[in-house]
Amino acid sequence: MASGSSGERVENASDADFAKALQELSKGERTAAALESQLTRMEAKIDELLAQAEQEQQEVKSTDQSASNSGAEGSQ
Repeated sequence: MASGSSGERVENASDADFAKALQELSKGERTAAALESQLTRMEAKIDELLAQAEQEQQEVKSTDQSASNSGAEGSQ
C-alpha cells in the first residue's frame, strides 16, 4: 500500500508540474502576442516616418530645381 501512496504523490506532482507548465506557456503566448502588437505599431510608425521623409526630400528637390531654373532664366 505504501507504494500506491507514493505513486499517487508522483502522479499529483506530475499533474502539478504539467499545470504549471501550461500556465507558463499561456503567459509566454500572451507576452509574445503583446510584443508582436507593439512591433506592428512600431513598423507602421516607421513606414509613416519614411514616407514623410521621402515626401519632404521630393519637395526639397522640386524647390531646388525651381530655384535653378529661375536663376538660369534670369541670367539670359
